[in-house]
Amino acid sequence: MPIRSAVVLAAGEGARLRPLTEHRPKPMLPAATKPILEHVFDALVDAGITEITVVVGYGRTHVQSHFGSTYRDASIDYVVQDKQLGSGHALLETGSIVSGPQLVLNGDQLVERGIIEDVREAHDGEAVATVGLVRDADVANYGGVILVDDGRIAEIVERPRDDRNYYLNAGVYAFEPELFEYLRGPEPQFNEYSLVDGIANAIDANETVRGVSSDGFWIDATYPWDLLEVTETLLESADGVESTVSPDARIHDSATVVEPVVISADCVVGPGSVVGPNVALGENATVGANAVVDNSVVDVDARIGSNATLIDCVTGRRVRIGAGSTVDGGPGDVRVGDRVHENER
Repeated sequence: MPIRSAVVLAAGEGARLRPLTEHRPKPMLPAATKPILEHVFDALVDAGITEITVVVGYGRTHVQSHFGSTYRDASIDYVVQDKQLGSGHALLETGSIVSGPQLVLNGDQLVERGIIEDVREAHDGEAVATVGLVRDADVANYGGVILVDDGRIAEIVERPRDDRNYYLNAGVYAFEPELFEYLRGPEPQFNEYSLVDGIANAIDANETVRGVSSDGFWIDATYPWDLLEVTETLLESADGVESTVSPDARIHDSATVVEPVVISADCVVGPGSVVGPNVALGENATVGANAVVDNSVVDVDARIGSNATLIDCVTGRRVRIGAGSTVDGGPGDVRVGDRVHENER
């Protein structure tokens, strides 16, 4: 019988996305014009999931008030992780209300529905866990997975630096209840219980853990500028979002809209302005006369003044860009904490 229930881990803040996450959690940031978490729910429901348990923590009222107790054809239950002690701890918090095999996804990463379907179809009771995998050049910044010929996972390496044939862990899992015992021990590193460490513990105990490779997209918005890639990928993907202009938006006859774009309800695009390509305007956003918005994510209730220019820009909610302002794109060095990211746009 196929798995019909899923746990979504959505308790984290997303500190590296500040200031966008100062007043809402990372899963509620816009991917195009919908929260990241809503895209995750869509992928689950489209894959046949009917029961969703969401682990919430930081900014949980934003999640609960937005979704309530149902989403499309799926019921939603909430579990609160009061202290953010890692993804493994978040999953352990659901132990009293979930039973049987479960899908588990990160609520702050976008995955194509096909990855979820592949994991669900590949999982059987012989494996304590099945992990969704993709090929990705950025594996060194995440978790590398080594598969053996029979589809079992032989090793999981955090941020690998050698040249072995790694897959990237796409953050989509199917678990048997037996995995919980491996999440609890041994003593956690840095006072956090990692879900991946729990899987590694199971492998070390000679449990069967399978991996299944998929071709679908996987995106993790780690830093603010990653939201630009998220929007571009969603607009290009067949399983993403369609280029649309809401019938409730007001577009001046002399304005130019260059697809692909998503222009939400109650937006106003003024005379002589140019919007697109790869632009997402959240609800009630305004683009003033003769303004230019290109390759940008403009959040809800933002105001772009007349003759302003935005290129490669992500705004917060209710942001005001003054008339004649220029927020120009192009590569640059960005410092986040003690790390410098070179040539980011």
